[in-house]
Amino acid sequence: MATEEPKKVEAEPPLAAVEAHHDAAEGKISAVAAPPPVESKALVLPDKAPDTPKKKGSLDRDIALAGVEKEKRLSFIKAWEESEKSKVENKTQKKLSDVASWENTKKASYEAQLKQFEEKQEKKKAEYAEKMKNKVALIHKQAEEKRAMVEAIRGEEFLKAEEMAAKYRATGQTPKKVLGCFGG
Repeated sequence: MATEEPKKVEAEPPLAAVEAHHDAAEGKISAVAAPPPVESKALVLPDKAPDTPKKKGSLDRDIALAGVEKEKRLSFIKAWEESEKSKVENKTQKKLSDVASWENTKKASYEAQLKQFEEKQEKKKAEYAEKMKNKVALIHKQAEEKRAMVEAIRGEEFLKAEEMAAKYRATGQTPKKVLGCFGG
């Protein structure tokens, strides 16, 4: 078995190892770095010589750098966009919080006014009820006085009738006015 002697080739600089890949699904160009070269003095390759001249390696490196630059720019734009969206969201949340705070303050104010109004109405109602109870008590008192007067008059008239009856009995006279039922 004859073994061919491998040729020694110098390693390319790290930037030349970056390759540009096109992702058809996302429409993006992404840069993929090749693994770092093995720490050796020379890289051993098979007998075949590279088919591309040095000029093409430089072009590939420029394309890869342009892709990296584009990715960097797109990444920066995406970060800026996220930052702006975050600012908008924070601003919106603050305004919504302010609106909720304003609403709660106004509601509390009007509820306090309503409570004050209800308390005033309750106080007025209690005062009015007290006045009405006082009037009812006064009417009851006046009615009792009138009953007492009527009873007093009745008592006086009973006494007067008894006195007259006693006088008629004593004198033997008949009263001039007789009840209509006794015929008169």
